[in-house]
Amino acid sequence: MLQRLPSPSEIRQNPRRLPNIVSKSLATARELGTLGAFLTLLDERALQSSVEVSEKLANGEHLPLGGFIVAVKDNISVKGVPLTCGSRILGKHLSTFSATAIERLEAAGAVVLAKTNLDEFAMGSSNENSAFGPVSNPFDPSRVPGGSSGGSAVAVSAGICHVSLGSETGGSVRQPASFCGICGLKPTYGRVSRYGLVAFGSSLDQISPFARNCSDLYDVFRVIAGADPRDATTKNTDVPITKELSETKRKLRIGVIRDFVEHDALELEVVSSLRDCISRLTANGHEIIELQLPSLGYSIPVYYIVAPAEASSNLARFDGVRYGYRHPEATDLASVYDLTRECGFGAEVRRRIMLGTYVLSSGFYDSYYMTALRVRAKIAKELSHALQSVDVLLTPTTPTTAFYQGEKLDDPLSMYLSDIFTVPASLAGIPAVSVPWSKDGKGLPIGIQLMANYFCEELLLSTGKLIESIRPKQ
Repeated sequence: MLQRLPSPSEIRQNPRRLPNIVSKSLATARELGTLGAFLTLLDERALQSSVEVSEKLANGEHLPLGGFIVAVKDNISVKGVPLTCGSRILGKHLSTFSATAIERLEAAGAVVLAKTNLDEFAMGSSNENSAFGPVSNPFDPSRVPGGSSGGSAVAVSAGICHVSLGSETGGSVRQPASFCGICGLKPTYGRVSRYGLVAFGSSLDQISPFARNCSDLYDVFRVIAGADPRDATTKNTDVPITKELSETKRKLRIGVIRDFVEHDALELEVVSSLRDCISRLTANGHEIIELQLPSLGYSIPVYYIVAPAEASSNLARFDGVRYGYRHPEATDLASVYDLTRECGFGAEVRRRIMLGTYVLSSGFYDSYYMTALRVRAKIAKELSHALQSVDVLLTPTTPTTAFYQGEKLDDPLSMYLSDIFTVPASLAGIPAVSVPWSKDGKGLPIGIQLMANYFCEELLLSTGKLIESIRPKQ
């Protein structure tokens, strides 16, 4: 089911091929429609863009992302294109502007091919919560691709696009990257503008790219990173970024978190892959430092207090009054709110709104929400302190490989635990990347996660490139 897509460098050698390749990608997206990865294919827009880009490249114009075909998660605005967030409540809403990340991608020569499916409002770990149906894993369509950015992960994994944009709140790019055998980067919080991203948890959300390798990931990151006056959370001054990613040559101090290696939720083949990675790094002269970070054990309960609390506030704007779906039987303002939100939101979104409202209520604000914020600060401090003594942290990305569709829908706590290794970096705001390492006995991908200190994406991805060079041949 995986396709062979010419690389961007191959396309740049003969740029006149680009429109034909884009046409083939659109056709392949339709052929693989049963995977459920795409919500809107942008045929006319993509083909027109490909013609313009191919002409510029043929005339010798330098475009950093010339030859790249990109898919975009459908909670990121693209002007004139439907924006659904995987929910009924937005109805037939069309974006009136493009996100900063989209503007930067297109200015750099990328061709936006499609909008991708997602868990509703990015709330989920399996991409089974979309109002438009589930997404399937291209390695085994009976299994999930991970979530919430499963559609974007499948678009790259299946060879339809070179790269794609997802969004990260607690692991929504790294977990699908691991399940689908590709790379997924969560940048430092504030490194990439959130302007045009529909908010879930505003202190956690970050637009994040997928790619088949760390070099392509870096090329996209370089373009979308940087300050934006339309997003006050972006860093005011750009951090210098080199033009080309190279594999790190120096010997690294790599931290391994003991509790993550010995966690009860880990499948044996995931543990085996991690130990193989550690062994190969050691054989290549890198120093492995075992660490104990006890606060990280509280990451999941902290996340599922903070994120729903922020979501309950952010999603209050979807009420059927200004845009999107409005329940036809509503007769007054109160019934517009009640019926529209009851019928417009799916079960998981309603669950998280109720949870968030509960922890923010007057009787529980201090005991739940404020306590969670204090523990979150302790987690961030513990990770930052650890990263002063090591260059990067190495962990599994997920405790298991991709699970079957429907397997965890009736057990939300089990579903939430699939993010146990990805949530800490999100709470701390540090960058993290998932890099494919091997496959299990069923042929399902296993990913390795790297974490680095704030604004150290270049070190992170050069270490990722090192991981790519020493992993077992697939």
